[in-house]
Amino acid sequence: MFAAERRQLILEMVRANGAVSLRELARVVQTSEVTVRRDVRALEAEGLLDRRHGGAVLPGGFTRESGFPQKSHLATAEKTAIADAAASLVEEGEAIVVGAGTTTQELARRLARVPGLTVVTNSLLVAQALAHANRVEVVMTGGTLRGSNYALVGSGAEQSLQGLRVSRAFLSGSGLTAERGLSTSNMLSASVDRALVQAAAEVVVLADHTKLGTDTMFQTVPTDVITRLVTDEPPPHDDRAATELQALADQGVQIAVAGAGSGAGTGSGAGGGEGARPRREVPLPGQRRTHPALRPAPAALDHPDRARVADLRRR
Repeated sequence: MFAAERRQLILEMVRANGAVSLRELARVVQTSEVTVRRDVRALEAEGLLDRRHGGAVLPGGFTRESGFPQKSHLATAEKTAIADAAASLVEEGEAIVVGAGTTTQELARRLARVPGLTVVTNSLLVAQALAHANRVEVVMTGGTLRGSNYALVGSGAEQSLQGLRVSRAFLSGSGLTAERGLSTSNMLSASVDRALVQAAAEVVVLADHTKLGTDTMFQTVPTDVITRLVTDEPPPHDDRAATELQALADQGVQIAVAGAGSGAGTGSGAGGGEGARPRREVPLPGQRRTHPALRPAPAALDHPDRARVADLRRR
C-alpha cells in the first residue's frame, strides 16, 4: 500500500471513530507502528488530525464520543487484559457499581464467576453480561436509555443512586489526564458517572493507554478522587504515556498495569482462566526508584486474587 493510500485510510478511521490507537491503525493498514506513527505525524502537520498518547484523534483538542460499534473494536486486547486485572480486585460477597463502557462490559463478563456479588449498574451491556450468573445479583438504575452506549442516564438514574453505598466503583471514560482526571464527551453520561462515584468508598478507573493524556469536555472523576487506575502496558517508545502515568502516581493514584498479551491469572478468583499467562510488572521507560504511590496497597495484599495484580513500579 502506498503512503497516500495508507494516510487516507488512517484519516477515514479517525473520522469514523473519533480516536484510534496506533496498534489498531497498524493492524488495519498492515504495516508497522513506526510507519503508522510517521503517517500520523504527516497528517497532523496538515491539520487533519491530532496525535495523542499511542494514537490519533480528531483535530481540535477535545475528542467526540464514538458509538458502541466503533469502540467495541478498538484496543480489544488491551481491554481484555485490563478487565482480567480489574476482576481480580473483586472479592466474594462484595457490593460494587460498574459504569457503562466497552471495557466495563469486559469486566462484567469476568465478574459472573464471583459468588455472592452484587453489581449496581446503569449499563444494559453490563447487566446482559451478568444476566445468567446465578450467584450474582444485578441492580439496575432507572433513567432514560441512551442508545449510543446502551446506558441509562438522566435524573431517574441519578435519583436511584441516592442513599446507596458500595465498596468500589469501576468506571471507564473517554480520556484521562493527571490535571483533570477522568472525562467523557457526553454531559448526561458524566452526570450519572459522578453519581456512581458518590456511592462508592473507592474509585477504580479502567483506561487503556490510548486514553492517557486525552481530555474531553465533561469531567467525571477528579484525579484526587481516583483510588486506582488499571491500564495496559504502554508501548516502549511512548514516553508521553509514561509521563502521564507518573503524574497520576505523584497525585496518589495507585497504578496497576496488565500486559496486553496476558490472560487472567490462574486460580479460583474472578480473574481465573484456563491456559492463561500471569500478568507481569511493567516498569515505565526511564524509571528507577519506586514511588510510594506505586507500591501495592495493603488492601491488595490480603486476598490471593488481588495480590496477583501487578502494581506499577519504577526501576
